[in-house]
Amino acid sequence: MASTPPIGARAQLAALAESVAGGAGLELLRGMPTVADPRSAAVLILFGILDGRASAYEAQAAAVSRDLDVLLLSRAETLRSHPGQVAFPGGRVDPGDADETAAALREAREETGLDTDGVEVLGSLEPIPLEHSRHLVTPVLGWWRAPSPVGVVDHAESADVFRAPIADLIDPAHRGVTVLRREGVTFRGPAFLLPSEAGDRLVWGFTAMILDALFTRLGWAEPWDDRWEIPLAPPPR
Repeated sequence: MASTPPIGARAQLAALAESVAGGAGLELLRGMPTVADPRSAAVLILFGILDGRASAYEAQAAAVSRDLDVLLLSRAETLRSHPGQVAFPGGRVDPGDADETAAALREAREETGLDTDGVEVLGSLEPIPLEHSRHLVTPVLGWWRAPSPVGVVDHAESADVFRAPIADLIDPAHRGVTVLRREGVTFRGPAFLLPSEAGDRLVWGFTAMILDALFTRLGWAEPWDDRWEIPLAPPPR
């Protein structure tokens, strides 16, 4: 049974969205290349209170209760773009979408079965250019004030839909970096090895970059070992 929302979590997220709207970004764009003629896309970063397994880790930040979570999905292995990766619900902005927020909510509904009437939109983060896919992605922050059942809607698109405890992501024992080498260039980025009954899930790339920036800005992050390199196909740990 869901507990009382953690004091401060929703308020901190709302204040963050407000500060970003006022021009105080997350510094996600530092050093990122610009993209010529990008395609608009949006993702929904939906925080809420777990209706199932809570984290065993006691986070240092008072706002992070053991049942605070975020909605994630695993992309289908058959997809051409980012197969198998853990991601936020989201996708391209369609001509019929009023704006990026509408696109993020529509995509989340189509991918997870989410009842978007139960989502309180808190605001958006700065759009992030992705050179490899030539997208400009707007992350939309939401609070799940009335949780609804979610799951895989189309197995051609998603392999799994799940709610990840924030404390598990913050736990320093689950944090490391991934190293990707492409066309002679080496990319290092934050990563999370998220435990689950089905085995560890690796959260890396764009999704991990946003979570890392959010946790740092909110004051939720804890010191972790950035020397631990997690293979992109990690063995059991």
